[in-house]
Amino acid sequence: MSMNKRLKNLSTGQKAGIAGISAAEIAAKISAWVDIYRRPAHQIRGPKWAWALAQLINGVGPAAYWTFGRK
Repeated sequence: MSMNKRLKNLSTGQKAGIAGISAAEIAAKISAWVDIYRRPAHQIRGPKWAWALAQLINGVGPAAYWTFGRK
């Protein structure tokens, strides 16, 4: 079954939930990238480039940065 057909079978509430979770994930990534860019390197644990790259890992990247990345 194609992805398009599977999405059509979802209820409006399920589609809204997916949209909300996606928006939250994108907002978390963007806010982490902005913080990494603006924060001095001595206030971040490890290299800034590694934390920026880690944001590409869905769900884990932003949560790890906000929990462990900042001093």
